Amino acid sequence: MTHAIVAKEPGGPEVLEYASVEPPVPGPGQLLIKVAAAGVNFIETYQRRGTYKVEYPFTPGAEAAGTIEAMGEGVEDFSVGERVATAEGSRTYADYALVDAAKALPVPAGVDDHTAAALPLQGITAHYLMNSSFRVEPGHTVLLHAGAGGVGLLLTQLLKARGARVITTVSSDEKADLSKLAGADEVLRYEGFADKVRELTNGEGVNVVYDGVGKDTFDDSLRSLRIRGSMVLFGAASGPVPPFDPQRLNSGGSLTLTRPTMGHFVQNTHERRWRSAEIFEAAANGTLAVRVGATYPLAEAAQAHRDLEGRLTTGKVLLLP
Repeated sequence: MTHAIVAKEPGGPEVLEYASVEPPVPGPGQLLIKVAAAGVNFIETYQRRGTYKVEYPFTPGAEAAGTIEAMGEGVEDFSVGERVATAEGSRTYADYALVDAAKALPVPAGVDDHTAAALPLQGITAHYLMNSSFRVEPGHTVLLHAGAGGVGLLLTQLLKARGARVITTVSSDEKADLSKLAGADEVLRYEGFADKVRELTNGEGVNVVYDGVGKDTFDDSLRSLRIRGSMVLFGAASGPVPPFDPQRLNSGGSLTLTRPTMGHFVQNTHERRWRSAEIFEAAANGTLAVRVGATYPLAEAAQAHRDLEGRLTTGKVLLLP
């Protein structure tokens, strides 16, 4: 028997139980991974609460790094003992997890297990946001919410390396310091941020807003954009955005709104490897600092969820089997 986090019904963090389970068996095209660290992400709190429908009993988790223990029939590109990571695994809050070989990411020697587990989802998200959802060019001005969050800290560094001006929002002095350390040019609090952005841009507004907060920031994010600016709404930490009149995009200056999700930006192995290789390379050569803000024993997954939902964490949250 091995161990995993199991929820038997939807509810608060208390439904996440540390349980003995049968070890998974890899099917055709799958890898069995001995998990070294599993990433904790906000989507798993939605799944746990029942906001996103899942089947129970339910083991959360899609992101992890570890070592290949066994392989299913037909796997050719990997070998037992190799280190891999993924943002598209299954039931990764566990000692062992299954990953489709096509969705496994080779981990280079210069990247440790914690960094490898912290990077796939948020690193690939940062990559597609700035390269594909809206292509940031040198000289662009960007507004990025939750600048001290996992995506925020990574995206700030990547944007600065490209030559963009980065304005972030945060909720505390500690988070402001972290955002500045990542390279943010200006760090604001959420209250009144749209007016402050206008002041900082001489009334013009920003080229793009990257908004993972959702309901609480959406209206002022639109007000922060310049004419023909782009709003990239990639999350809803404060709740989903209510329906709105598309005419607001016109009156705001012929704005563009997109609501991307990672699955549409890793459509094949080539795209997946392109994005992950650039992110892992940046981490390996030291040009991208990855902040693991908190680690918890696997058995304390419930506390990890409490802290994440309470906005008590910065950077990446990991569970360690």
